[in-house]
Amino acid sequence: MSILAKLKGASVAVAIVGASLSTAYAEDIAITGGTAFTNGGKGKVENATILVSDGKISSVNAGGDVPSGYRVIDASDQWVTVGLMATGTTLGLTEVPLSGSLNDATASKAKNTIGLDVTYAIDPSSTLIPVTRIEGITRAVTGLTSTKDYWLGQGAVIHLGDGFDLVEKQGAYIGLQIGEGAATKAGGSRAALWQEVYAKLEDAQPEPETDDKDKDKDEKKADKKKKPSAEKKALERLFKGETSLMVTANRAADILQVIRLKKHFGFKVILTGAVEAWRVADELAKADIPVVLDALESLPQSFETLGATQTNAGRLVAAGVTIAITGKGSHNARLMPQNAGNAVSNGLSWEAAMDAMTVGPAEIFGLSDSYGTLEAGKDADIVVWDGDPIEIMTSPTAVLIKGDQIELVSRQTKLRDRYLEITRSPQFKK
Repeated sequence: MSILAKLKGASVAVAIVGASLSTAYAEDIAITGGTAFTNGGKGKVENATILVSDGKISSVNAGGDVPSGYRVIDASDQWVTVGLMATGTTLGLTEVPLSGSLNDATASKAKNTIGLDVTYAIDPSSTLIPVTRIEGITRAVTGLTSTKDYWLGQGAVIHLGDGFDLVEKQGAYIGLQIGEGAATKAGGSRAALWQEVYAKLEDAQPEPETDDKDKDKDEKKADKKKKPSAEKKALERLFKGETSLMVTANRAADILQVIRLKKHFGFKVILTGAVEAWRVADELAKADIPVVLDALESLPQSFETLGATQTNAGRLVAAGVTIAITGKGSHNARLMPQNAGNAVSNGLSWEAAMDAMTVGPAEIFGLSDSYGTLEAGKDADIVVWDGDPIEIMTSPTAVLIKGDQIELVSRQTKLRDRYLEITRSPQFKK
C-alpha cells in the first residue's frame, strides 16, 4: 500500500472517530424537586419534574412520576432555569488576547471584512469554554472585535458543550462599528463614514423584479458572471432577512442614525454598545430594534459615552425594548449573571434580567425555535442552581447542554484544587 493510501485511510479513520465522539448518546434524565422558571424569569413551577430524552426537553410538570430508565438529578430546594446565553463574546476565538497566534478575534490585515466568517476560526478546545459553562452559560454569541476598517464580519452562535461541532448558527449577524474609531478609519468624519456605509448597502440591494423575458436574459448574464464573493453572499442574506446587521454605537446621535438606517433599508438591525440608548429608548422601541448592552457601563470614558448609567437596561425595558445583557469578552463572560444582578439593583426587574440572559438573546439572534425556554421540544440546555442565579454567591450544581450533563470542571478549578492540596500538606505548613 502506498504512503498516500495509508494517509487517506488514516484520515477516514480519524473522521469516523470524530463523528462518533460528536454524536455521543444522550441519556434520559429527570430533574426533580426544584423550583423551575420555564420562560426566562417567568413561568414558575414548584416541585418541578423536567424530563429530558435524546437531547431534548420532553416535559415540564409540577410533581409527576419519573419513567423507569431515567437517571434522576435531585434539585430539591434549588432553582432550575434554561442555560444562559452570553452575547458580545469572543469565546472560541481568543485564548491570550495579546498573542497573535492565540487571538482570532482581530483581523487587521484582512481585505474582505464583511465576508469574514468566524466559524472557520472557532477552537472548541479553548480552555475558556469550560471556565464559562460551569457558571451556567451554555450558549454564546461570538465574533470579531476589530478589523482594518469598520466592518466586523459575520458572527456566530455556539453551544458550549463537548465535541468539535459547536456552531449553532453560522452568519448570525454582520457586524458594523459606528463612532469615533470607525469615523477615523473612514476619513476622519462621521459624514464620510455614513456615506461609505450607505454606498456599500445601496450597491448590495437586490435588483427590482423584471418580466419573464428580461428575467431569462438576466439569468443568462448571471450564469456568465463569476461566483459571488463571500461579502456579496452575506449582504444578500441580510436583505433576505436571514441575518441581522449588528451595529456598535454609543452616543444618542449615532443611535438615531442607526434607526434611520433601518427605516431606509428595511432589514433587521441589532444595536450593541448602546451606552446612551436610554436617551432614545422610545425611538428604539418604535423601530423594533433590540439592544445588546453591558449593564455595568457607568463611566463617561469618552465624549461618546457622557450619558453612561447603570439605569440603562431598566429604562430600555420600561420603554418596551428587547435587551440582552452581555458577557465581557471571553475571560469574564462567566460574570454575566453578576452584571444582570447589578442591573436589577439599578431599576431592572428580576424577571427582565433573567429574560435578558435567555429568551431575549434567543429571540434577538433567531434561536427561539430550539432554545430559550424550558418547554417540550426545545434543546435541553438546563442549569440547576443552589440559589438565585443573579446572586453573587450562587453556583450551578448541575449543567446540561443539549441533554448532556457537563462535568463542573475547568482549568481554574483544577488549579484551585491542585494548590489547595499543596497548602494543606504538612511540608507547606512547615
